[in-house]
Amino acid sequence: MNTFDYICLAFASCTIISSICFMLYYRRKTKNILESTSKMIDGAISGSFSESAFDESLLSSVETKLAQYLNSCDVSSKNFALEKDKIKEFIADISHQTKTPVSNILLYSQLLGEQNLPNESAQYVSALSEQAEKLSFLIESLVKASRLETGIIALNPRLSDVQSLLSTVESEIMPKAKAKNITLSICETSEKALFDPKWTAEAVYNIADNAIKYSPRGGRVEISVTAFELFCRIDIKDSGIGISEDEQAKIFTRFYRSPRVSEVEGVGIGLYLSREIISGEGGYIKLSAREGKGTVFSVYLPREQ
Repeated sequence: MNTFDYICLAFASCTIISSICFMLYYRRKTKNILESTSKMIDGAISGSFSESAFDESLLSSVETKLAQYLNSCDVSSKNFALEKDKIKEFIADISHQTKTPVSNILLYSQLLGEQNLPNESAQYVSALSEQAEKLSFLIESLVKASRLETGIIALNPRLSDVQSLLSTVESEIMPKAKAKNITLSICETSEKALFDPKWTAEAVYNIADNAIKYSPRGGRVEISVTAFELFCRIDIKDSGIGISEDEQAKIFTRFYRSPRVSEVEGVGIGLYLSREIISGEGGYIKLSAREGKGTVFSVYLPREQ
């Protein structure tokens, strides 16, 4: 080998050594940055984060921005907690302030209805009593919805018999079914699921009430149960007017009522409450309907936590 070859070999060796050193330095620096970032994230998760570097490096800039972000989140969280407390107080105040007046209106209208009044006056008293009952139901439903949304009402799902749930719903809904001469068929089941007995009974009742309300006189409502590996499904099937496809996405919204049923009593909050309750327990509701062919609401209750 001549001198030039030795020079080239030495240059190549230096280049390789320099590259290796640079790679090791870069990997070490990257590792340090990742470790510092990981510690920052761990501190943010645990709530113990604090800035440790005050220089002009990029890492210091990230720490400063993360500290600012966490401070703003903390302020927002405190503001949210204060607002939630105010909402709770407001809801409690509404519930308390309206309960007595509405109850008095119902009581006095009932007392008036027991008097020997002229026919025209009796009609007015009957209308007054009917509207007072609607107002009482609306206020009660709004308070329930607000309590569910703000977490005031705590749902406590536990492993329970689905049959006991259906029996509760049957006892509450049967008078309305008989009044319209509707055949109510409820299957027997030995299945269990995770649900809050009180609130789930109200959710299923609201759906069954709609089924009877929008079914023709002499119709049929069937409630059946199907068990799957993860969920227990309760189907409420009616022989009513059905729901058009463009309305199916709207019926679970608060106060929505189809123009086709404007003459039927209701405020459009029952299905909204049902969905809030079932989703709060880890379940969900599906809908299958054809206009003029009836509707099937399927309530899925989890079988495992």
